[in-house]
Amino acid sequence: MGTVYWITGLSGAGKTTIGKLLYEKVKEKYPGTVFLDGDTLRKVFGDDLGYTKEERRKCAMRYSRLCAMLQEQGLNVICCTISMFDSVRDWNRENIPEYIEIYVKVSMETLQRRDQKGLYSGVTEENQKDVVGIHMEFEEPKCPDLILDNDGGRTPEEQAEIIMQI
Repeated sequence: MGTVYWITGLSGAGKTTIGKLLYEKVKEKYPGTVFLDGDTLRKVFGDDLGYTKEERRKCAMRYSRLCAMLQEQGLNVICCTISMFDSVRDWNRENIPEYIEIYVKVSMETLQRRDQKGLYSGVTEENQKDVVGIHMEFEEPKCPDLILDNDGGRTPEEQAEIIMQI
């Protein structure tokens, strides 16, 4: 049975960058490893869900069930997703053996400074209503296996290496 590395955090926190580096490291040791990213998965599933709270919950549960299925087939899974709900992470803990939850924590100031996707610049209540952490509550993980402070003190490579030590 494989391991599921569930990398969560706000948009722009560095989940995908760290996750891809982790994927390369894990895949070297265990060829049966897959990388999943929330933005890509939305497209794979047909981009049929929007960004309301309930649509986001449905989307996250799709990812959880996919990870569980792949793990049951003996694959290691690195899944990078906002995963803003405690209920989804709780489901993962209850239903996915060998589940490792990594919270990539970044200050709002850092997210606004990086702003790779343009989500945090010029956002107001009037012009955008679906930015998690600003307009929608992000239920911060209560008991992740690892918290990575990603405000710039460590490189993404160093962050991936920290995860490998778990």
